[in-house]
Amino acid sequence: MDKRFQLSISNEQAAGHWGDKALLSYNEEGARVHLTGEDDLLRLQTAGRRLAASGIEHMELVGDGWSLENQWAVAQGAYDPKGVCHVKFADLPENEQWQLGHRLRVSHWLRGLVNQTPEELSPVVLAEEAARFIESFAKDHVSYEIIKGDDLDKAGLVGIHGVGRGSVRPPALLKLDFTPDGWGDKAPAAALVGKGITFDSGGYSIKPSAGMVSMKADMGGAATVAGALALAISEGLDKRVQLFLCCAENLISGHAYKLGDILTYKNGTSVEIQNTDTEGRLVLADGLLLAGESGAPLIIDAATLTGAAVTAVGEDYNAVFSLDADLQDKFLKFAEQEQENHWPLPLRPFHANKCPSNYADTANSRPVKGGGAGGASNAAGFLSRFVPNQGKGWLHVDLASAFRDSAGPVWSAGGTGHGFRTIARAIREL
Repeated sequence: MDKRFQLSISNEQAAGHWGDKALLSYNEEGARVHLTGEDDLLRLQTAGRRLAASGIEHMELVGDGWSLENQWAVAQGAYDPKGVCHVKFADLPENEQWQLGHRLRVSHWLRGLVNQTPEELSPVVLAEEAARFIESFAKDHVSYEIIKGDDLDKAGLVGIHGVGRGSVRPPALLKLDFTPDGWGDKAPAAALVGKGITFDSGGYSIKPSAGMVSMKADMGGAATVAGALALAISEGLDKRVQLFLCCAENLISGHAYKLGDILTYKNGTSVEIQNTDTEGRLVLADGLLLAGESGAPLIIDAATLTGAAVTAVGEDYNAVFSLDADLQDKFLKFAEQEQENHWPLPLRPFHANKCPSNYADTANSRPVKGGGAGGASNAAGFLSRFVPNQGKGWLHVDLASAFRDSAGPVWSAGGTGHGFRTIARAIREL
C-alpha cells in the first residue's frame, strides 16, 4: 500500500503564498486544513471532498483537534461512489470510536444503496436489503415480512399496488419490527415510513430525460429511515419501533395506473389521479395508515417527495412539516445538535384541501407542473389525511438534500444520507 497522505488541522491562517483564505496548505507529508472558527465542519468536509477528488486513496488524520465530529466531516467529504478514500482515523475515546464506526457503516450502506442502478435495485430487492441490514444489528430482536405484487391489493394497500403495477417487477411493502427485551406486546414507541420508489419515470405524466436520469434515487426516503433505525439500534435503542418501506417502480405499460383513475384507501379516502408523477404520496399513504394502526405515538416519514421543497430550501437542507408544533421544534433542535440542516415549511389543516377533485375526496396533485404554488406544503397536506390524531405525533421530512446530481465542493455525486442522524436521535429520545 502507498504511504498514507497525512492531514492535520491548523487554527492559523495559511502562509501568504497559499492565499489569504486558503482552505488547504501542503507539505511533504500531506496537507493542513485551516479552520477559521466559522463553518469549520463545512470546511473539513470540503477538504475531504477536495482531497478525495484529487485522487488521494489513503489518508491519515494526524495531530490534535480531531474530535468525533471533525473526523466525521472529513469522512463524509471523502466518500465517492467510484471508490471511497480510505481514512485512518485519529484516536478517540473508546465510546466515540465505536460511535464513529457505526455511523460510518450506516452512512456507507445508505449512500451505496441510493447509488445502485435501478436494474440492480428492484422494489423487492430494496425491501430485502433493508431488512437484512437492520437485522445485522440485532438479529434476535428483528422480525419482518414482505408483502408484494397482487397481495398488496388484497391487503388494501392500493397506493403501493397502484403505482407499482405497471412494472413487471412487483411492488412491495416491508413491515419490520424491532422489539427489545421486555417490551412484550405493547404498541411501538415509534413508527418510521419511507418512500421506496426504485425508479420513477413519471408514469404517463412522463418526465423529460434530464429529470429522469437521477430517479434511481427516488428511494432515498426508504434508505434514510432504514439507516436511521439501524443507527439507533447500534446506539442502544431500547424502544420498540416499526418500519414501513413502500417500494415500487413507477413505469409505463398497458397495466400502469392512469390519469383519471381513482384509488380508495383503507380509511375510506378516495383519491383521483391527476398526475402520475406525484406517486410518492400515494405509496406513503399506505405506510402512514399502517403506522397509525400500530398505535405508535410518534410517526416520522421521509421521502424525496417534491421538487418544490428543493426550490424552497435548496439542496443543502431538508424540509420539515408537522401539524404538531412541539414535535417539530424538538426535531429541529435534534437536527441542529446532529449537525444536519433542516428547515420548517408551512403546514396547516387547510393544506389537505389544496388538491380538489370533482370525482373523489381529493386529487393527488393539481394538474399543473410541480403541483402549482405551495406544492411541498400541499403534498404534506395530502399526507395528513392518512395519519391519526389530527396529525399530533406525526412529522414529515421532504429530503431535498438526499441526492446530488453531480459532484460539488462538499458532496460527491449521488446519495448523501443527510437526515438519518436526526431521525435516529428522534426515535431514541422522543
